[in-house]
Amino acid sequence: MRIKQRVAVTKLVVLLVLFILICVRPAMAAKKADSSSHLVSAPTNVWVNAVGSGFRKNTLQAGFALGAGFGIKGVGGEGSHDLAVASANLGWVFSDVMCKNAWFRGNWELVGELFSGAQFSPNDKAIGGLTGLIRYNFATGSRWVPFIEGGAGPCGTGIGKPDLSTTFEFNDQAGVGVHYFFRDNKTLTLQYRFIHLSNAGIEEPNHGLDTQLFLAGMNWFF
Repeated sequence: MRIKQRVAVTKLVVLLVLFILICVRPAMAAKKADSSSHLVSAPTNVWVNAVGSGFRKNTLQAGFALGAGFGIKGVGGEGSHDLAVASANLGWVFSDVMCKNAWFRGNWELVGELFSGAQFSPNDKAIGGLTGLIRYNFATGSRWVPFIEGGAGPCGTGIGKPDLSTTFEFNDQAGVGVHYFFRDNKTLTLQYRFIHLSNAGIEEPNHGLDTQLFLAGMNWFF
């Protein structure tokens, strides 16, 4: 049964990625003929120089993501928890381009994310919460902008025992991702996230929940 559920989740993630690619394909085709000229275009409100050269300080972004993931049986836990989630996020690039002469040059960004979804295995239970993230966007000089991120926040869930005991939980998240700028300020974004839920010992049992999430979404920078 779990093998069938994991295959279903994999199909869902693939379909989400294909859907977003279909949405951005017309824009990518329209840009294909003059893509080279865009990479050396004049400065915009988003970029310090050309696309991928690093964001201007105080650039803002907004976006959404959809995805699902496989649970990992935690230390002392009694089961794994598969999740499907949808999220909306707002970000603020609060730094100038850092380490300008290094391969890891880039910008720091604060991101607030609201998420909602459900555990679909081993049973159906709702989950939702808010996460504050700090993200580092690498300036690659291309339309591909990878990033790393991590953060935490409050959440609520009905998952309960045996691994959780309270409705209120904390969520800790860390991950990596990449933006592809198919327009100078619009992206297709792919992410991997590791999410952990626990109540910090407020009540027992508190074995925690660990899940690997795979997400696809879109973001707008302005």
